[in-house]
Amino acid sequence: MVRRLVLAIAALFASLVSAPALSAAPAPQRIIAVGDLHGDFDAWRTITRAAGIEDARGHWAGGKTILVQMGDIADRWADSLKIIRDLQQLQKEAPRAGGKTIVVLGNHEAMNLLGDNRYTTAGEYAAFVDPQSAQRRDRLYEAKRAQVEASYRAQDPSLTPDQVRFKWMGDHPLGWVEHRLAWGPSGELGQWATRNPAIVRIGGTLFVHGGISAEYSKQPIEAINRRVAAAMAAGDESPASVLTDPLGPLWYRGLVMTDGDAQAERATAKPPLPPLTPDQELNAVLAAYGAQRLVIAHTPSKAGIQITGNGRLARIDTGISRAYGGPLSWLEIVGDRMIPHTVARTP
Repeated sequence: MVRRLVLAIAALFASLVSAPALSAAPAPQRIIAVGDLHGDFDAWRTITRAAGIEDARGHWAGGKTILVQMGDIADRWADSLKIIRDLQQLQKEAPRAGGKTIVVLGNHEAMNLLGDNRYTTAGEYAAFVDPQSAQRRDRLYEAKRAQVEASYRAQDPSLTPDQVRFKWMGDHPLGWVEHRLAWGPSGELGQWATRNPAIVRIGGTLFVHGGISAEYSKQPIEAINRRVAAAMAAGDESPASVLTDPLGPLWYRGLVMTDGDAQAERATAKPPLPPLTPDQELNAVLAAYGAQRLVIAHTPSKAGIQITGNGRLARIDTGISRAYGGPLSWLEIVGDRMIPHTVARTP
């Protein structure tokens, strides 16, 4: 009897030692966040390989990682289309490995959709050139010739028709027509950008391109995203549009600096919001969404990724594009830890 009891206890002990710990917590989700790229494909590829997101052939290698690209892919450098095509591929490939690729909408994507091409480069237009580009541009000019001549002569009445044509062609290089068609609300890139969210929450972390103002934090994330998508689909560039609102998620800078445009907007609000310090506003935003931290881009810091507010705010636009010459960086989030990384720029 005693021997049987001893053997039973020994067997039970052995089973407990060899059994897996049922209370073991799963490994925390790994998130990689990358800030504004502004057309620098080489910088993008250097970052994704260093972060373990892409392999040498440009395919998803991140496993179950969540990649968040923070917007402002377009403008200032030549290869924005190459970056977009790469991100579109990763959006398809990542789920097959249990991961995910999220692209947050930036103000420059909205600008391109609205036809605001102040920062679009010649190389970005050239990426759209095909054998029919010259004919398309000629047909567009002829269709709008009277309007174009009137517009140019309003600036310089001495211009001849040939001079107007020459100037217009210079202002609208080959590829401009195709670029505009692709980026319009009904175009392929315009529709892709419209599907990208303005604000994303992953666990306890919020991701937004510009920032979240106290005013906008009164709205649910889903409502803001629907509002932004509707404005993109409609090409809404009115003064009241969320796409141009200095307090809106694409443009707001008040969490990291004095934002004159936002202050001017607030001055006209009725009733006006009581003034808040950036720390108070961050508290209000995080409390509104039950989040622990906020990751933003949009406002460059060439000194590198800045983590402030007692670890509750990460500013990750470091001027990655060669247009700025800042460090190549990414933010890694594992559980509650935010880990900034940099990698040397390839020659």
